[in-house]
Amino acid sequence: MTHALSLLLQAANPQLPPTDGMFILFGLIKAGAAFGIYMLCVAYTTLAERRVAAWIQDRLGPNRVGWEGFLQPIADGVKNFMKEESMPGGVNKALFILAPAIAFVPAMITWAVIPFASPLPVPGVGLIDMVVADLPVGFLFTLAISSLGVYGVTIAGWSSNNKYALLGGLRASAQMISYEIAMGMSTVCVLLLAGNVNLSAVISQQQTQGWNVLLLTLAFFIFAVAALAETNRVPFDLPEAESELIAGYHAEYSSMRYSMFPLAEYANIITSSSLMIALFFGGWDIPFTTWDNLPPWTITKTLLTMGMYVGKVMFFVFAFIWLRWTVPRFRYDQLMSLGWKVLLPMALLYITAVASMVLGLDFAGLARDGMAFRGAMLGMNLVFVVLVFWVLDRGRIISPAFSRLQREEVAQLRAVADRSDLLNGKGA
Repeated sequence: MTHALSLLLQAANPQLPPTDGMFILFGLIKAGAAFGIYMLCVAYTTLAERRVAAWIQDRLGPNRVGWEGFLQPIADGVKNFMKEESMPGGVNKALFILAPAIAFVPAMITWAVIPFASPLPVPGVGLIDMVVADLPVGFLFTLAISSLGVYGVTIAGWSSNNKYALLGGLRASAQMISYEIAMGMSTVCVLLLAGNVNLSAVISQQQTQGWNVLLLTLAFFIFAVAALAETNRVPFDLPEAESELIAGYHAEYSSMRYSMFPLAEYANIITSSSLMIALFFGGWDIPFTTWDNLPPWTITKTLLTMGMYVGKVMFFVFAFIWLRWTVPRFRYDQLMSLGWKVLLPMALLYITAVASMVLGLDFAGLARDGMAFRGAMLGMNLVFVVLVFWVLDRGRIISPAFSRLQREEVAQLRAVADRSDLLNGKGA
């Protein structure tokens, strides 16, 4: 009788958690709807890239298929499905066919643990969390699954029986190892403040303590650079550098098998943007207000917070595209040096500093949601930002075009060049 009464109360009050049956049903509905919308967003990110690139380069871009080119992704999908599949001789057929799926599937399921709005009250059902799977270890799930995509890239290069494709796959593996470590290290600082690896808890922590980008700017910088490298985007697109490797790891692919690699890349862009938002920009939190963070939950709050989340994602996707058409490609030695000699030591030092500061403030009895705690963290963050970006760098450490010569050696070369010009002038 008591159990039946509790079920009736859950059904009558939309502010209470749903029953087990409704939880499973709406979980399936969320998974299907989110997957469909996500696939649509991935397809139209390709159009966004082409239109933003055209805007940057002062040209029109695709504008023929549909209104202002709005149906271009659909036309591209139909074309790729209808194109002839090619199978070069000497390939490992099983792995050659399987590799695109291995690269594509992890990119499609990584986003499932990222919350995208405040809870939705459904009359007669209960309070539905706006996340497909609110795992207790959601952040660790994201890192683990996203790192599997590189296996598809490496297998595609090896199974193609093409030396250029193999070199692209090997570059992707080395790049993933180099930057995955720095990415994981940068997020340790976030977990130190949140005390939890659940992404909903991380977002809740930022609603009370302030966005982590203000308290942990250096961690955000390391994470953003590593995420850019993880997605194989310029300036980190060495695995598919067309001037060196023809097309890299997917040189032998065609038709829809080839298309799955770019689709996986764009899916990773959206997922990386979502993860940056959840870890450093408050997730679906609307800034400068607490109205959206407190019950009672309403449909209006859900829609507004979802709109805020979508707006933040669109901003970071635009930033990815903007960098793609603005920054030149690294040399491979620069790419490795940035990962191992700059980002990794910086992340280790920053973890030590943040952990020491948090431990000291907790020992002093300061509440984490108080102004004193936030002020101390903000002050330490400003010191590190000035130290790294103004004092230490000055275009020598983080600059993608820094010289491996010392300043004295450069001065000697300039002196030799000046003497040569002087002698040539006298001879004339």
